[in-house]
Amino acid sequence: MNHRLQRRGVLAATLVAPFLIAGCAYSTGARGQIDAQNSWQGRLSVRVDAAPVQTLSAAFELRGSPERGELTLASPLGTLLAQAHWEPGTVQWRTPQESRSFPDLPTLAHQLTGTPLPLAALFDWLHGIPTQVDGWEPDLRDIGQGRITAQRLSPAPKATVRVVLDR
Repeated sequence: MNHRLQRRGVLAATLVAPFLIAGCAYSTGARGQIDAQNSWQGRLSVRVDAAPVQTLSAAFELRGSPERGELTLASPLGTLLAQAHWEPGTVQWRTPQESRSFPDLPTLAHQLTGTPLPLAALFDWLHGIPTQVDGWEPDLRDIGQGRITAQRLSPAPKATVRVVLDR
């Protein structure tokens, strides 16, 4: 796998991660605070059926909202893969190899995965709210057991996001 595809996979994971972050409030100074009441952690996987297929599995911690938050992705062994911090007008993306800025979460998701991901709706899904997004089908039947699945069937490429929350 070439470096660009590898980077896209890690980025895809980072974009999906805003599902699950836990911990204390993160202060952003004069710009405000992240809402510690909205925090999750667990595991997530993302699959984008593009050519070639892109997959990512990672442990994650997610805290905040679509407007202001932070996400940390780690390998199964606990190695840091990526971190994202966002607030209105800016998203900072950091991996052990690079640091990049984006104007918003949708742009970050598209740049990293090559396809749009419904990041704002993910926060609702984590709260058990079945927010509808064109082309996406959230399955919240197992939210009581800490499991969420969402699939995009159209437009292509097909994409699947799975979240398993820690108890």
